[in-house]
Amino acid sequence: MPAPLLSLIVPARDEADNLPSLLDEIEQALGTLDHEVLVVDDGSRDRSWELLCERAADDSRLMVLRHAVSAGQSTSIWHAARLARGTWLATLDADGQNDPTDIPRLVERAQRNGAAMIIGHRTLRRDSWLKRVSSRIANRVRATLLGDATPDTGCGLKIIKRDTFLALPYFDHMHRFLPALVQSQGGRCLSLPVNHRPRRAGRSHYGLHDRLWVGLVDLLGVMWLCRRSRLPIMTASLEITAGIFRHSKEDA
Repeated sequence: MPAPLLSLIVPARDEADNLPSLLDEIEQALGTLDHEVLVVDDGSRDRSWELLCERAADDSRLMVLRHAVSAGQSTSIWHAARLARGTWLATLDADGQNDPTDIPRLVERAQRNGAAMIIGHRTLRRDSWLKRVSSRIANRVRATLLGDATPDTGCGLKIIKRDTFLALPYFDHMHRFLPALVQSQGGRCLSLPVNHRPRRAGRSHYGLHDRLWVGLVDLLGVMWLCRRSRLPIMTASLEITAGIFRHSKEDA
């Protein structure tokens, strides 16, 4: 089977109430675009895994992966990217706040402009006041210290070349700093406005602690990485057993 143009990666944790409608939207939005979809159940305790398996049985373009214990958003994306076959990767949050209809436009723009990465910019946020303020502070601090000129790196909707992504250093929470990491490797990034919608069901797994204090620690590490001419790459050996990924990290 020839490799598709696009591999859409959707990390999901306890999103059983959102996944069915989101997958319907993805199927409709991508239409005839040559693509595959990889959904990673990141240690869900609800019926997410059962729903995904049922869906995958009837959809040859859907691959479902599972972490027995939650490994986080970055690890979920990284594991899926290792298995993805597309020239381009797209990431999308499973809570339904990102709009799948934005994806074809971003992919087309990336191909036409030769950018290594396109980042969605949620110009009209549909979140709580506290979430908007904490995100704005985090974005300003990060942009000032890293100089990545990205107004909304926390947006879950991103398009990136698969080869570019796999050449980046793997570490927990890396998804927060992808633009700076790509730029440190000489890649060009572009931010484009995207739609943002209210969460339809469930609750966010990120709080103020995750957005500010944990992010600050990661930021210091990324500043060090971006100042090095060559970035150390961390690899992982993957074992797939009954849909469950077990990984052991080792320095390359």
